[in-house]
Amino acid sequence: MRLTVGKDKQFQQIGDALRYAESCGTAAADGKAPGIVIHLDPGVYHEKLRIGIPGLVLEGEDASATVITYDDFANDLMPDGSKRGTFRSYTLLADAPGIRLLGLTIENAAGFREGAGQAIALYAEGEGIEVRNCRLISGQDTLFTGPLPPKEIQQGGFTGPKEFAPRVNGRQYYFDCYICGHVDFIFGSATAYFENCVIESVPRHTGYVTASSAPEGQKYGYVFSKCRFISEGPEKSVYLGRPWRNYARVVILNSYLGAHIRPEGWHDWQKEEAHTTAFYAEYGNYGPGAGGQREDWTHRLTEAEAAEYTLEKIRG
Repeated sequence: MRLTVGKDKQFQQIGDALRYAESCGTAAADGKAPGIVIHLDPGVYHEKLRIGIPGLVLEGEDASATVITYDDFANDLMPDGSKRGTFRSYTLLADAPGIRLLGLTIENAAGFREGAGQAIALYAEGEGIEVRNCRLISGQDTLFTGPLPPKEIQQGGFTGPKEFAPRVNGRQYYFDCYICGHVDFIFGSATAYFENCVIESVPRHTGYVTASSAPEGQKYGYVFSKCRFISEGPEKSVYLGRPWRNYARVVILNSYLGAHIRPEGWHDWQKEEAHTTAFYAEYGNYGPGAGGQREDWTHRLTEAEAAEYTLEKIRG
């Protein structure tokens, strides 16, 4: 089933199309076969969305012209006086297996607001989620690749739509995307593969690209292949990652690293134990940020070791 959203189409709001799709119950139950396609006309859609239909495709004609935007943020006060928190700040929650997002911009417009704190653009949780030719825009915590870690560090830190859900790792895929932010702007526990993506660090005194929370025993965390890490910010001001949890895993392969990347590459977040539990590794990278004196607890892969981090290996 194909639904269209736009000024003169079946639906004027994406949320209305999603509610109609849910009422039809024709999505692919296994998240693999094609189910429902929702096509968006170019335009700006100011909506906060949750997609819970396995196999649904949400597509725009062009990411630069098809924008989904909202402006919730972590430090916003709720009616009961509590803070909204990170995990209720999302613009779009993709919460089912096999969802595909194509040719869209997903933005949290509060991301660069002074004092906003975390502001998720895309919250993605589900096996086989694919994001292609999309732009993900915010400041802190732009892209969350669920699931959540088993337990929060601060009470109430996981308040949100998946707080009590089972923690099930899913594999996610990002192709030809643009992702920007400044602090921990790609974070979470999923296995996520990024290919031909542009990863832009917005200028800030000190920045961090990733904050992986891969659980103990998970073979893959984040893998970046043939990506470009860029910034207009100061030289040597951004770390490639720091461990949100001790078993963080990030591998960067055959990618361009700009001059904004710090020579040591990675930060331990004052977690000395992560020196033996986290796995940060690089292979075949180039550019001014690729040649620094990396921390001795991180890894430079051999060709044979790097061959274990291909898309085919991760898909299995």
